[in-house]
Amino acid sequence: MTEAASERRALVDKLASDLQQRVLSGALPSGTRLRQSALAAEFGVSRTPIREALRKLQAGGLVELQPHRGALVRGLSAREIRDAYEVRAELEALAADLAAVRIRHDQLDRLRAAQAQFRESLAKTAAAREIGGPDPEQAQVWGHANDEFHQVIQEAAGNDVLSATLTHLHRSFPRDLSKIVLAESTPLLRANVLEHEEIMEALQRRDRDSARELMGRHVRHAGELVTLRFEQRS
Repeated sequence: MTEAASERRALVDKLASDLQQRVLSGALPSGTRLRQSALAAEFGVSRTPIREALRKLQAGGLVELQPHRGALVRGLSAREIRDAYEVRAELEALAADLAAVRIRHDQLDRLRAAQAQFRESLAKTAAAREIGGPDPEQAQVWGHANDEFHQVIQEAAGNDVLSATLTHLHRSFPRDLSKIVLAESTPLLRANVLEHEEIMEALQRRDRDSARELMGRHVRHAGELVTLRFEQRS
């Protein structure tokens, strides 16, 4: 891939991510019509990358492209969210089960580092809220740490089919869904950190049954929170 092609792909990915975040957060509610010309002007780009970004969202089921009429936000229903998290819980539980016997020392180190970053960012987030409001920078930090935690476990599972299946699922139902909910509540963030601690301890003990049970419960809990949020928004 040439440098120009790589930059173009990165731009399309960023545009798709920004639009996806707006849809999932409710900033672009279901039924909103997206005009390519307006989006191109807002982002300061040509229509071509906007068109490609909208095609990515269509593949994920978030928008419907209509000839000569732009794109229509379809959004996600609470039922779709619940169904996706039920599947994700089973897949990530399997990943934790396999990781408990396959995880390497360097991967455990990465897991500990991600968890330490999550804890530190939580403390800073709580402090910022006490003096006046959320800290967008810390939201990105703990969001990255959360992604890294789950990614390390999937890598440690050592199953390419499982990894590919989860990657496909996350494209349509990204972890950003749970981040949106967690970002609104410090107690929920604290509970999330504690759940990570329990999972990490089970992996360190090489306890397959506990790792599987704890990860499944962790993802199902996130799914319940996200589903409730979408039901309240409907």
